[in-house]
Amino acid sequence: MSQPQQYEHWKPSHSPWLVGFSVLLTTFMQVLDTSVANVSLPHIAGGLSASTHEVSWVLTSYLVAGALVLAASSWISSFIGRKRYMAISVALFTISSMLCGMAQTLPQLILARILQGIGGGGLQPMSQAILLESFPQEKRTTAMAAYGMGIVVAPIIGPILGGWITDNFSWRWIFYINLPIGILGLVMQQMFLEDPPYLKRASGASIDYTGLILMVIGLGAFQLVIDKGQEVDWLADNWIRFGTVLFSLAFPIFAWWELRRQHPFMNLRLLKGRNLALGTFLMAVLGAVLMGSTALMPIFMQQLLGYPAFQSGMAMMPRGIGSLISMLIISKLVSKLGNRVMIITGFTGIAITLVVLSGLNLNVAKANLMVPLLFNGMMMGFIFVPLTTLTMANMRQSDIQQASGIFNLLRNIGASIGISLMFTMQARMAQVHQSALASNVNAYSAQFQLWAARVQSLTQNPMAAYGLAYKSVVSQAVLLSFMDCFRWLAYTALLSIPLIFFFRGTRHIKTQAALQASDH
Repeated sequence: MSQPQQYEHWKPSHSPWLVGFSVLLTTFMQVLDTSVANVSLPHIAGGLSASTHEVSWVLTSYLVAGALVLAASSWISSFIGRKRYMAISVALFTISSMLCGMAQTLPQLILARILQGIGGGGLQPMSQAILLESFPQEKRTTAMAAYGMGIVVAPIIGPILGGWITDNFSWRWIFYINLPIGILGLVMQQMFLEDPPYLKRASGASIDYTGLILMVIGLGAFQLVIDKGQEVDWLADNWIRFGTVLFSLAFPIFAWWELRRQHPFMNLRLLKGRNLALGTFLMAVLGAVLMGSTALMPIFMQQLLGYPAFQSGMAMMPRGIGSLISMLIISKLVSKLGNRVMIITGFTGIAITLVVLSGLNLNVAKANLMVPLLFNGMMMGFIFVPLTTLTMANMRQSDIQQASGIFNLLRNIGASIGISLMFTMQARMAQVHQSALASNVNAYSAQFQLWAARVQSLTQNPMAAYGLAYKSVVSQAVLLSFMDCFRWLAYTALLSIPLIFFFRGTRHIKTQAALQASDH
């Protein structure tokens, strides 16, 4: 038997649940920070003298920095050791959280968020790999349900916590609360974590600087384009044209380079496996839909419905409750219905709830928001656990962290794309709808003249009608733009469903024993 095979059934020295809790604590904290700032964006913008679109960089800079490190997490772990890398990541994340709270300008905050993303980027794939390795095959669905609690529920709890802290203290405290959690997680990980023996075998490999540089250039240029394009009219700007050319060249060269190296920092050859390729794409779609809608809802509630930050966060709470419910029952449902049925149900349910949300108006009651959000959260849970389990089902233990890095990288990229595109589309469509609605408000419209006469009789001000009409036009245009965004996210979820039928069924997936036998 070869050396890699003797480690395929390695088990940790401590209880898998102690190991799992120590890594989930910091992973929950890291994922929470992808959404905790959502409801605080208007307050951050006001406090740092920035526009809503400019302050969206607080979200996307964190996601992109995390994506860059996430892609290299397995590679870094093999050189410095996973336990050591986990300690460095948690420490950097905790310190940069303090710097976020201390920031006095928007550039300072964005820089601190980039450092925070660098510190937190590797936590997700490392935590997922540690859980999958620590638990035996028959208990991995339970382990992924626990992992899903943090990954799916944290972004939904984030707005509630962020809103309450912002209204009662200051937006700065949404970052300061990470300090005690980070310290506790760091102590527990030093007590219970250990490096699996197969990670130590890669220490002699050369460092893939070229692949890392190409990834940084490609992702950095891509994020610049999708974040700043709306502000500068896209390809009309020289920097946007340059960035488009840069990432269009960097990504293919990166893929070519990584595929030809014996020890790449991102093993793209794993994507030859059909389940991993399909799973990473669908996880990117889920990230875009989840984070796109999560970023839009608090702004919709605060700008159009007049909710304070905490109330908008509380209105999002049913989504978290729905995810929690689904995580508690998902193991039994998967055993009865199968992974593919659950994923199809989840994407269909998400599309239906988003269509319902696209029919909102300015007089909507809070209950009309909370019910679809409850089911939306449940459907998120229906997708995450079976999709992760099915994607990783045929992975060797020694390949799990590389596969997990690719899997989570696509989720982060998808989330970043979803946030950027939704902010862009909302701004663009608001202008389109405002132009269309304003064309009906003129002195030659008999209906407008009749309404203006009534307003003038009440206010004794001949210009009051035009002011009220303009305010109404702007509000309705913004409302219609949000409705468009929710509808597009629903279409995206529906269009993903046919891909689910191409997953290899469990009867076609090799067991670990079969994988070992095939190597003899």
